[in-house]
Order: sequence, then structure tokens, then C-alpha cells
Amino acid sequence: MYYAVIFTSTRTELEAGYTEMANKMVELAKAQPGFMGVESARNEIGITVSYWESLEAIKNWKANMEHLEAQENGRTTWYKNYKVRIAKVEREYEF
Repeated sequence: MYYAVIFTSTRTELEAGYTEMANKMVELAKAQPGFMGVESARNEIGITVSYWESLEAIKNWKANMEHLEAQENGRTTWYKNYKVRIAKVEREYEF
């Protein structure tokens, strides 16, 4: 069992600094204890799913100072709206 943080968003038209910030957040998340991976796609909406070993690891990531700054920039500059969902993954399989 592990957890998925599902972040869906609708972007504004502003691009300045977004790609750099997004890449930096992925690299920073990778260095966090409990981080297991990330998947992302963007079309009309963006969907990023990050995977974590525990709710505590998610809480620590949310409280990371650089992540807090990126969240604020997202609210004020890059996103029209977003939603975060946290789900427990009880099983997985793949082809």
C-alpha cells in the first residue's frame, strides 16, 4: 500500500518561469524521503500524480519551503484553478 497525490490544474496564459519551476519541483520531490515517483500529462487540463510511501511523507512535502513558494506562485500566476486529491493505492497491475 502507498499513496497517490493527484494534482489537476487549468493554466493561465502566463508561461514565464513555469517550466523551470515545474522541473525544479520534480527534482526537489525526488530528494524527499518517501517519494516513489511521478507521472504527468497536460492537454486542456494538467494532471500530475506523485506517489508516496506514507501520509507523513506527503505532509512533509507539502510543508517544504521551496514547494510552498511554488504553490504561492501557482495560485497567483500560473493556475486559473487546481485541485489536489490524496488517495490510498491498495493494488496495482500493469501490462
